[in-house]
Amino acid sequence: MSEWNPASGTAPAPPPESVRRLGEDVKGPVFLPDEPGFAEHISGFDRAVEHRPALVVAVADAEDVVTSVRFARDHAMGVAVQATGHGACLPADDHAVFLSTRAMNGIRVDPERRTARLEAGALWQDVIPLTAEHGLAPLNGSAPFVGAVSYVLGGGIGVLSRRYGYAADHVRRIEVVTADGELRFADREENPDLFWALRGGKGNFGVVTALEVGLVEVARLYAGGLWYPAESVRDALHLYRTWVAGMPEEMASSFFMLDWPDVDGVPEELRGRFALHLRLSYLGDPAEGERLVRPLREVAPILLDTVTDIPYTQVGTIHNDPPVAGSYHINNFQLGTLDEDTVETILGLVGPGTKSAVSLEVRHLGGALARPPQVPNAVAHFPEARFQVYSAGVLGIGEDEAVYEGHDRVVAAFAPWATGTRMLNFMAGVAHTSPPYVREAYEPEAYERLVDLKTVWDAGNMFRYNHNIPPRAAVQ
Repeated sequence: MSEWNPASGTAPAPPPESVRRLGEDVKGPVFLPDEPGFAEHISGFDRAVEHRPALVVAVADAEDVVTSVRFARDHAMGVAVQATGHGACLPADDHAVFLSTRAMNGIRVDPERRTARLEAGALWQDVIPLTAEHGLAPLNGSAPFVGAVSYVLGGGIGVLSRRYGYAADHVRRIEVVTADGELRFADREENPDLFWALRGGKGNFGVVTALEVGLVEVARLYAGGLWYPAESVRDALHLYRTWVAGMPEEMASSFFMLDWPDVDGVPEELRGRFALHLRLSYLGDPAEGERLVRPLREVAPILLDTVTDIPYTQVGTIHNDPPVAGSYHINNFQLGTLDEDTVETILGLVGPGTKSAVSLEVRHLGGALARPPQVPNAVAHFPEARFQVYSAGVLGIGEDEAVYEGHDRVVAAFAPWATGTRMLNFMAGVAHTSPPYVREAYEPEAYERLVDLKTVWDAGNMFRYNHNIPPRAAVQ
């Protein structure tokens, strides 16, 4: 075995002959940096994270993952894993074996048990139609083009979460390759500590090759968006802050605003205009949903109203997140309240006329998100967190300094209401993803337990190109 100093994270490059044998031992292709296919596989959704691994293995199945992890172990290398790259945070360096899981996209739905088995590279947009055939739905996020497994392991919130909790709360069984190169199974009875840690600890404990999730009986939603013009934004937001306090758990909502570009893909009513996008999703009778939404429709003039009864297969149209890869500077934190002063602060930061280089999304939390699940996991169910703030700016378009300064203003302005907590799935890119920030995504006792389990399962921190939870230092 090669000599490796975990403190420095350096190791000799694997010999060409070893790489050649690896290519013969796996079903998927192996790429070196100068070979066609390498750049394609390391490119992810967030291009601010630039991976430069020693080699890429486009794994075809769990056996390929086992072989690749054993190769990394034998050559004292780290292991990075990527399906879509939405949650990329720490770039893989030239001491990493990079596993691209996009080819592992198998999905199997069991309608009688109300479960779905999802392989590592499965996307929600492929899962949702298969479950919908049986009147069932997964606890997916707002963007269907995101990888399902990484999303679930990070917690996962979507339009059903105030009623049903985090996606991680519904995991039944996990298949994972650990740092010793063994394929293991984890559930309530088998490897229960590992099962607890993976659900919320994300990629720190191994390469998850598949997981089984529970499904819920949801076929339709009363959902869509209300877009308000600049002159309606203040009235709409001040009503929203009081309206949201009385909403049942079946109602999910969030809002986002910006100067909408005059480009193809943007609705004609919004092109070249500033608008507030209020996203709504009600899990229940459409007539009751219409009654609940009526005050928001009546408070001020609206540019566009798409809220209606929809099949769950159209869940992605609620937020209508654009599937556009790019370089992003991202931050997130949670608020204990949304009061009059908070709304005025939001308007001053990103409201009409501000021309902000940073955009803000605010999501309503609470409900089942604040309650511990039946089967405990590492996800933090912070009862004090009532709203989630997600801020993002685009880098590489000549506004980098404005983006950085805008984020600093956001953090400072929200300090009076911030709870000091974060949500792991909204932590991505090169900012606010180091271990001190990652710690804020967990309850203190849970974090210490995660560190203990990391030390048991991955003492050398092989799985470190992620939202890393470092193991405890070896006793000298």
